[in-house]
Parts: sequence; structure tokens; C-alpha cells
Amino acid sequence: MVELYYETSSILITLIILGKLFEAKAKGRSSEAIKKLMDLQAKTAIVVRDGIEKEVSLEEVVVGDIVYVKPGEKVPVDGEIVEGRSALDESMLTGESVPVDKTVGDLVIGATINKNGFLKIKATKVGRDTALAQIIKVVEEAQGSKAPIQRLADKISGIFVPIVVGIAIVTFLIWFIWISPGVFAVALEKLIAVLVIACPCALGLATPTSIMAGSGRAAESGILFKGGEHLETTHHIDTVILDKTGTVTKGTPQLTDVILHENIEKAEFLSLIGSAENQSEHPLAQAIVQGIKEKNIPLKEVQEFEAIPGYGVSTIVNNKRILIGTRRHMGRENIDITNALTQMENLENNGKTAMLVSIDGNYIGIVAVADTIKETSKQAIRRLKDLNINVVMITGDNKRTAEAIGKEVGIDHVIAEVLPEGKAEEVKKLQKEGRKVAMVGDGINDAPALAVADIGMALGTGTDVAMEAADITLISGDLNNIADAIIMNKKTIRNIKQNLFWAFDYNVIGIPIAAIGLLAPWLAGAAMAFSSVSVVLNALRLQRVKL
Repeated sequence: MVELYYETSSILITLIILGKLFEAKAKGRSSEAIKKLMDLQAKTAIVVRDGIEKEVSLEEVVVGDIVYVKPGEKVPVDGEIVEGRSALDESMLTGESVPVDKTVGDLVIGATINKNGFLKIKATKVGRDTALAQIIKVVEEAQGSKAPIQRLADKISGIFVPIVVGIAIVTFLIWFIWISPGVFAVALEKLIAVLVIACPCALGLATPTSIMAGSGRAAESGILFKGGEHLETTHHIDTVILDKTGTVTKGTPQLTDVILHENIEKAEFLSLIGSAENQSEHPLAQAIVQGIKEKNIPLKEVQEFEAIPGYGVSTIVNNKRILIGTRRHMGRENIDITNALTQMENLENNGKTAMLVSIDGNYIGIVAVADTIKETSKQAIRRLKDLNINVVMITGDNKRTAEAIGKEVGIDHVIAEVLPEGKAEEVKKLQKEGRKVAMVGDGINDAPALAVADIGMALGTGTDVAMEAADITLISGDLNNIADAIIMNKKTIRNIKQNLFWAFDYNVIGIPIAAIGLLAPWLAGAAMAFSSVSVVLNALRLQRVKL
């Protein structure tokens, strides 16, 4: 009786389509992070135009619109509060469950939730420019990018396919000439079985599915990888450099000490200092100004102002030349600070940042500020050490203060008194020693070091410049996310390797079995579909990783 193969073609096509269906569903699940982020957005906004309050779709809001946000509603766009006071739930961005109090002048972020007050907000960023839209964009780009290990798999696939076609042709000829001479149908069946079992679907899915699942899970925890290549590079990191101010510490210092050396009224002294520092954007300067304003001391007009990174400020207030800053700053102007050294050392040994003050070339006194350490810094640094990662702290602050803070959080290697441009040089020094370095920072002055490092990690609480220069953004500013990023990365790379091993192993075993005639085409199709689905299911395990 002549053997017919009507069912083989239909079963084969059915199994392949079924496999593709499972793959599509699994890929959809691995994009869940993007869907969740998009669901956070408000759909409409209440705006005031021509004195009339009306509800419009989010796409119609433009920069400069005044947006009304009622209690319990989502903030539709990024903006600045122009009227009202409320507490906002920013957990979607920072992971911090405690609502943050906001008032006039404060910035708010789209998709955060207004808890209890009525707010009027001036839109400053809309559409693709909002923080949430940028986060979604980064996640999409990361999930669509190729890691170097995937490029290797692509090259292998390029070689693998013609080899398999050659094996299939040789299999056909052997069966047609020697094993079943002249029986075309049998030889063709074996050729088809070899081609079907060797379909490199699993090989093609191995890397991108893991990257989608891994980067999506990381995004849910507030860790944004800019691309798949950064996922792979992070795997090799053995040294993490932490900027001090705003990274290890909260970056919101407070004025703690005022020490006068010359016979000058304290109020006059503070008025001059506050006036000089009021022109600076540095967090230490702002802390001094805030502390002086709280004492209800009026500030004076400034005639000249110059900020010298890594040194301090030079100003003219009330026709008096005032210098505020480091020992080096005073040394440049040949100001004698001998009487200040002991007091400075005492302040610095207590973890305070002391700044020398001179007026018209004479040393006058010291102002000191202290920055509090983030609650999670100690735990995060301990976790990094448990991962056998060398932790270094770098700062432009003086050595004694830096070492005091380093000791408190458990960092043994502290690099202090580094100018902004010197941070990148310190990164290069460690790289020359053969280390793979990750730099973590939040400020404009960290951007060069973030760019030079093998992996740059910027805190989402920092500046846009830092985040632009970085490879990974840690949205919440919690240093625990550094360890989470490294752990997630290692699990993702391990998952990719498991997928690639399974895909290659499957072909190495399957092709010979099909070639010797022990595998019907429909069985080959079932095995091929199973291999693809198994690779995707293995990748989806990354979505259950606990961070």
C-alpha cells in the first residue's frame, strides 16, 4: 500500500503555529513591565484655558498650561506647583511608600498620586518629555537591544544554517542512494525531519527573551538599563565607586557650627557669609544659607561672585572681599590659617565639613555643616561586600570628614579632596589595575566619571546630566539597587547561557536522530516547538526574581 503524508504537513504546521503562539504569549508576559508603566499614566487632565476649566486628553496638554489636580487623582504631567499644598505618593518612582509633602515652588512628577490637597500645577514637561515617558523609552530600548553574547549567537546561527542545509542534503542522498535506493519519498521525509528539528528558533529566542524578562523585572524595581550590552558588562564588575554627597549621604546637609576668630559680630559675620553663598548652587552652600535664613538674618547685595570647583567661592559683599572654602582655597591667596587647623580637625573628625572664611585677606572664622547618611547606605555597602565587590568612596570633601563617614558606613577605601575632573582620573587608575569599575553618582560633576567607568550608575534623584551620561539609572536613589542591579544582571546572563546551552544541545542531539531515520517530521516539529517554548519559559523565571 502506498504511504501517504497528508497528516504530516497539517500536524507539522499546527505544531509550529502552536509553538509560535506560546512564544508570543510568553513574550507578552515579558513586556509586562512596560504595560504596567503605561498604565500608571493619567488618561485626562483638567486645564484652565481662557479662564475656563475643562477636561482634555493627556495628549492635548501643552507646556505652560495650568493643571488642576484634586485629592486622590494622578498628577497628569511633570510640573511646578503654583498654588496649594499636599502630600504626594511617589512610590511609583522612588519606591518610598511614605507620601512626600509638596507646596508652592516644588516640582511634581506625572503619574504620582495627590493624596489630600488641591493643587494647581504649571506644566513644564508633557508627552514624551515627562519622567515616566523617558522611563518607558529606556525600558523599551533595553528590551529591544542586543547584548554582545547575542551577536555571538547570531554569528553562530549564520554558520549553523548552511551547515544544517548541507547535512539535510547529504542525508537525502545517503537514503536515496544507499539505504532506500530510488525511494524518493523516504529520502525526502528524512531531509524534512533534519530541517525541521534543526530550525534555529530556540537559538534566536535564547538571548532576547532573557533580556526582555530581566530588564523588565529590573525596571519594576526601579533599575533602568539603557541597553542589553550594559546588562552583560555589569556581570564583570568587581569594583564600585560611590560618590559621597547625595549618594552615600542624603545630600541635604545642615549648618551645625559657627566659629569666630576675629572680633566681629556674629550676625554681621553670618550676613556676609549667607550673602556670599546665596549665589552658589552647591548643596553645602545652600545648607549654610538656609541655616542663616532660619535665624532671620538679612542678606546683603553681592557685587561679584565666582565659584571655583573643588576650592570654594570668591565674592565681594559690601565692598569686602570674602573667600569661603578649603585649605587649598586659602593657600592660593596666601592667607594664614594656622589658628584654624586644630578646630578644623576636630570638626572633621566628627564627620562635619568645615569651611574657612576670610575677609579682605584675613582669616575670620569657620562655618561647618554636616550631611546625614542615608538609612540604607550601610546595608547596601554590606551587600556589595557580600558579593565580593570592592567598594570605594570618592569625594571632593576633606580627608578627615570623608574617612569619618567611610568608617561609619563600612567603606575602608576612601579617596578624598578630589576635584570634579579628578574623579574620572581616579576611575581610570583603577581600570589600569585591571578592575572593572562601576561609578555611582548623582551630580553634574559626576558625569565625566560616569562616562569613563565601565558601567555608570546615576541616581534618579540626581541631575539630568548625570543620568544622560550613565548606563544604568537607579530611580529611587536607594543604594540597595546597586546590589539588586548586579544580582539581576548575573541571573540574566546565567539564564541566557542556560538557554544557549539548551538550544545547542538540543540540535546536537536531535540532528543525528533525525538523520538516521528515527524521527518522523511531525515529531521533529513537536520537538522544535517544545525547544522554543522551553527556552521562553526558562527566561520567564527571571520575572519571579526577588530583589
